[in-house]
Amino acid sequence: MARRGLTARLPVVVLAAAALMGTTVAAGPPAGGSATAGAPDKPTIRYTEYGIPHIIAADLAGLGEGYGYAAAKDNICTLADTYLMVNAQRSRYLGPNGKASPGQNQNSTTNLNSDLYFQRINDNRVVEGLIDQPAPKGPEPEVKEAIRGYVRGYNRYLAETGVGNISDPACRGAAWVRPITELDVYRHAHAEIIMGSADPLVDGEVNAAPPGASVAAQPGAAQPAAAPQPSPEETGNRIREAMAAARQQGSMGSNALAVGAQGVSGGTSMLLANPHFPWQGKNRMWQAQLTIPGRFNVSGASLLGLPAVNIGHNDDVAWSHTVATVAPFGLFDVQVDLLHPTNYLVDGVWTPMTSQQVGVDVLNPDGSVGRVTRTLWATRYGPITTSVMGQPLPWIVSAHAVRDANMDNLRALNTWFHLDQAKDVNEVVNALETTEGVPFFNTVASDRKGNALYADIQATPNITDDHARSCLTLTGQILFNQSLRLPNVPPVSIFDGKRSECDWPNDPNAVAPGLMDPHKQPRLIRSDFVGNANDSAWLANPEQPLSFPRVMGDTAAPRSLRTQELILTAQNRINGTDGLPGRGFTPETMRQLLFADNSRAADLALNATVSACQGAPFGLVLVDGNLVNISEACPILAAWNHKFTPDSRGSWLFENVWFLLGGGQAIEKLPWRVPFDPKDPVHTPNSLDAGNDAVRNSVARAVLSLRNAGIPLDARLSDVQKVTRNGEQIPVPGAIHETGVLNVVTPGSVDGKFDITFGSSFIQETRFTADGPPQAASVLAYSQSANPNSPHYADQTKLFSTGQWVPERYTEEQIAASPALEVKVLD
Repeated sequence: MARRGLTARLPVVVLAAAALMGTTVAAGPPAGGSATAGAPDKPTIRYTEYGIPHIIAADLAGLGEGYGYAAAKDNICTLADTYLMVNAQRSRYLGPNGKASPGQNQNSTTNLNSDLYFQRINDNRVVEGLIDQPAPKGPEPEVKEAIRGYVRGYNRYLAETGVGNISDPACRGAAWVRPITELDVYRHAHAEIIMGSADPLVDGEVNAAPPGASVAAQPGAAQPAAAPQPSPEETGNRIREAMAAARQQGSMGSNALAVGAQGVSGGTSMLLANPHFPWQGKNRMWQAQLTIPGRFNVSGASLLGLPAVNIGHNDDVAWSHTVATVAPFGLFDVQVDLLHPTNYLVDGVWTPMTSQQVGVDVLNPDGSVGRVTRTLWATRYGPITTSVMGQPLPWIVSAHAVRDANMDNLRALNTWFHLDQAKDVNEVVNALETTEGVPFFNTVASDRKGNALYADIQATPNITDDHARSCLTLTGQILFNQSLRLPNVPPVSIFDGKRSECDWPNDPNAVAPGLMDPHKQPRLIRSDFVGNANDSAWLANPEQPLSFPRVMGDTAAPRSLRTQELILTAQNRINGTDGLPGRGFTPETMRQLLFADNSRAADLALNATVSACQGAPFGLVLVDGNLVNISEACPILAAWNHKFTPDSRGSWLFENVWFLLGGGQAIEKLPWRVPFDPKDPVHTPNSLDAGNDAVRNSVARAVLSLRNAGIPLDARLSDVQKVTRNGEQIPVPGAIHETGVLNVVTPGSVDGKFDITFGSSFIQETRFTADGPPQAASVLAYSQSANPNSPHYADQTKLFSTGQWVPERYTEEQIAASPALEVKVLD
């Protein structure tokens, strides 16, 4: 039979759609279900409003094929760029000095360093070795089936379109766009799983050289400056502050709120998913529904190119992830022989480090292709690094080796496969425990039975508090014990590598060596609510504080203002004390929770800030050598409604005031009159000291900054915070994490132009009732496609701008009734 691809725009006729798909419509879906009685002969993609694909097939290979085809159609250039990265070929095609983002942060290293990092992994056949292992350590057969199909679908789209006819100018005709293999997809998945370690460590690992040697003078090779060995305190504080600064500049985060039966009005449970992911590149999220009638039905979003739903819902369970406070890597300080610095001491025995020649092709300025080779070093614990987050760890009398809890982890693919099919929150917990594959995320879920779950069950280093006390170095003590005094900075461990007993112990109940027993990791099931906004598990619900080893985060310590806002909003809605009608969450009030864009920082500090402003003699403040008249700012701040909605005036001014005051630092260090009280962690600290000079000075600095930038002090948020899509400027609501706004957006520069770099991405609220299908609505803040020529490049961005949602089409009847329905049959 000749190949054919049928694309049609259909009227709202269920039987016509069913006939085209080769399916029949069920007489009625089962309770909570929506699958048709039979599957189509060929994988079929049904597109509804905003380009959302609903993929139906007879098996997982067919689902993967539909996913691969549709994902490539929307984002072929982003995906091809990702495969270029994980195959260590960015320098070959894009030049060694370009920017790459192997981890969470934008432009975090050079192409050359990224290539060397991934080439080492590829030379060592890390991913191939994981693929070959039986489950749970290796991918389950069903996962392999879906990935085989994904490769077929991606390659089919590329073959049908042709590289020269790709509509996205970012890669049209590019030599680096090519058909992919299954190994490419597994390498991509592995890169996503290890990205929590990649950002802080890439440069340090590929530039590590013993004393007396230097990194070869080749394109992009950084020459480490000679420096004396810093003190442990200096090293620890520098790394800690660098990690906090990176978080402030923008990094992945999330909110998630699960509400059980006691907190819902007109249903059994609800979930709000609000991940804060990058708006560009390989960590974009992409929305789809995947259906095998009678067997598999899940809707939501995944990290682009992973053929499963990472955040979403099925017939009975909804779940989301938030970035956790576990450091997915640890360091080992090894003493080296001063005369032979590639020898290190363990248990009184000198052991030679292993060396490895790693080479990558590079594009020279004249268009020729050269070769860069580096010698990379490793110990029994892992690779040597000479920096963390750009902060030096000199290789002099000692060196630092890295152990990554996720380097042998492809299990996350199994985790998501099981989450996609869970029937209640107990099955969610079982999936997390038996795979131990979640890389650095919390999981928050609700089910049809009325339960709300919080779980921080992941690939956690097996570091008990006793082990930490016994083995931490002085620098390690600073990072491990104090780091969470800065917002969302995980407790990084540095252990004494001279003693083998200080390695992460193996636990017989853990899925892999060196990991913590998953049963010892925190979880909480309640019928009112649980939530997380990137603080530790301690206050998933303040009525039932959790305890856990220090490696997983802190307890009895200040919560971020965003955590406070999430908890207070949930409590007030359930108790009916938020000024809205009724008690308990409905879909309408759940949506309002996010797009209210209320600032907890403003609730706590705006009145004092206005008082400090009004108290300036003659309205003048001398700051940084400038005499600044701040009198204009006082009434603007006084009139502001605490909201970061597009039309709000004063919000941009306050955001600058708050940040300059130090709102991005440890919250308890600000000039509060009432200090933090662990017995009242949701309401303390509070009462900003209006008489403190720092408050008035921050107003003056903010006024000076805005005036120098030509921004009116009373500018609406929409005048300042907007993105440009095909020449159209679209206002963006929300604010930076430090303001305590749930709808986080982080402005920044992308390729020299203003854009949102991180923030609310795929947002979904889901409600379950006692029977019938789940009811959901969502919005993908940056839309489905990164292609400026796609009709789905900015359509949902405009919805996000005005706080609108897309009602989900989940049942076969809802899908067939879409006035925008298009069907693609993959013959």
